[in-house]
Amino acid sequence: MRRVAWALLIALAAALALHVRVVAPPAAADRHREPVTGMEFVRMPPGAFAMGSPRGEPGRQDDETPHRVRFTGERYVGRYEVTQAQWQQVMGDNPSHQRDCPRCPVERVSFHDVRAFLARFNDPVRGWRYRLPTEAEWEYACRAGTATPFHTGEGLDTARANVDGGGPEAGGTPGGAPGRTLPVGSFPPNAWGLHDMHGNVWEWTADWYGPYSAAPVTNPVGPASGEKRVIRGGSWYFDAGSARCALRYTHAPGDRGFSLGFRLLAEPFARAGQDTGGAEPGAPARPLSPTPPPWPRLPERR
Repeated sequence: MRRVAWALLIALAAALALHVRVVAPPAAADRHREPVTGMEFVRMPPGAFAMGSPRGEPGRQDDETPHRVRFTGERYVGRYEVTQAQWQQVMGDNPSHQRDCPRCPVERVSFHDVRAFLARFNDPVRGWRYRLPTEAEWEYACRAGTATPFHTGEGLDTARANVDGGGPEAGGTPGGAPGRTLPVGSFPPNAWGLHDMHGNVWEWTADWYGPYSAAPVTNPVGPASGEKRVIRGGSWYFDAGSARCALRYTHAPGDRGFSLGFRLLAEPFARAGQDTGGAEPGAPARPLSPTPPPWPRLPERR
């Protein structure tokens, strides 16, 4: 009888381990901190993954064609979505609908607004280039080594992300959500230490929307032109099904919305003496600027 009881306890502990994951903070060598705004970035390890979704995944769309993607080179993904305080420090205003929360993600920003932010934010003197992630980089970071619909597994609920309930394909029910943005980092991170890859606000990517290649690709970028840009990750206003790692949603570059924000990707300059400012991946480089951008440091916290 005692042996049976111990076996049951071990099985229960194993089951709990599948649902409760303690993620260690990223090691110092795997982090980058932008010195002026304090934005934190986590190294995205080079590697390969299956982008898109398999047939039969609940909620799957026809444009989620599975294909192999490989990444080389150094990249660091924003640990959090860009906040209202960080936007205001750089741009001098706060366009957010829910502007009473400096640590909440900035929203109501268009793709063009983000490009203007990047043009002002990028300072080659610091040795780093900041930009929007490509669609493939975003999904790779969201999955963080997993192959399930969500980095949390087969389902997602309001205890693990700021979404409007679980939704049927996520194994939950609508409701139980705060009904607004929340401070970044309010929910547990994925296995790479990235927060809010599911929910809170939709996130702009650098890519125009277009069909995937079915063939394997390395360091892919989106189409050269298009009508709409891809956004990813779902938001507090949408159910968990919209937050699947593979789901692709779009907006026109001039659109703004109260659940639409962004996170950044950082990479060290590949060539000394040049950078691409706020340009998209693969854009031609421009000469270094001799002076930093004219925006102030945040006051020290007391």
